[in-house]
Amino acid sequence: MPAGLLREGLVIPAHPLALTERRTLDERRQRALTRYYLAAGAGGVAVAVHTTQFEIREAGLLRPVLEITADVVAREAERPVVLVAGACGDTAQAVAEAELAASLGYHAVLLSPRVAGMDEAGLLARAKAVGDVLPVIGFYLQEAVGGRRLSPAFWRSLAAQESLVAIKMAPFDRYRTLDVVRGVAESGRGEEIALYTGNDDNILADLLTPVGGRYIAGGLLGQWAVWTRAAVLMFEEVRRARAGDDGVLRSLLARAAGLTDANGAVFDVAGGFRGCIAGVHEVLRGQGLLAGTWCLDPAEGLSPGQAEEIERVRAAYPWLVDDAFVAEHLDDWLR
Repeated sequence: MPAGLLREGLVIPAHPLALTERRTLDERRQRALTRYYLAAGAGGVAVAVHTTQFEIREAGLLRPVLEITADVVAREAERPVVLVAGACGDTAQAVAEAELAASLGYHAVLLSPRVAGMDEAGLLARAKAVGDVLPVIGFYLQEAVGGRRLSPAFWRSLAAQESLVAIKMAPFDRYRTLDVVRGVAESGRGEEIALYTGNDDNILADLLTPVGGRYIAGGLLGQWAVWTRAAVLMFEEVRRARAGDDGVLRSLLARAAGLTDANGAVFDVAGGFRGCIAGVHEVLRGQGLLAGTWCLDPAEGLSPGQAEEIERVRAAYPWLVDDAFVAEHLDDWLR
């Protein structure tokens, strides 16, 4: 299922982790978040990724968190929904996590490049091993949150692997994003591989600008973990703009800088991204979906002034928020 749907283009939020004040899993709100994304119209969800907090593995929460989302989707989704599981660590760990995801019904693995001491050849061998278990989504992660620079040759070789179905491009860098596009084109599998933006700082420009003769299919984004209904409606406008609606195109381009400004507040650009996960939590807390902004690491939280910045962008860009939609359905999602 995933390859065809991914090529069509989807809104895929990166799923956060709902915690209690004691920093234990809040299962009720974890389920509520998944229900929110389904009701908002997301075409998939990505779980156990950076926004979910990589520390879920050490906390013993990887299986429970994957299970909860898979269960909600299996029981309640009224349309096909692509389930993406993040996988981390060396080859043995990444393969084991892919096997767990496969056993729970996940469709693809988003493979983190954060592996200490592993060169590009090692990353390619690791991707091939994981691809023997589940289809792979490659991931270009920005350096500010643990990513690394990868060559066009790496992306060409990765794209040549038959198990690769998509790439999330999130280097927050135009030149490196184009390295991925170039590598995929040179692989000879360009038509088979879906390109997804993870550049939360440049979402609309990525989606509206043809690169290498094609559009970036969709987005797999931490920014889309919040105000998701508005994001889905915006993506519908993107489709209309791509189809030739010049008025919609102009309207979207006029909003592009506002979306980047809002992401700067949510992701804590001023604080060097230290509060990026807590910023996502703050938006969801304000809507009642989360009880607080707690992260697994007690030292991780909002930066000074970040909450005020989030309130500023919420007021400045009313088209960005979906508060009324959440308020209408919240009690049902929290059942």
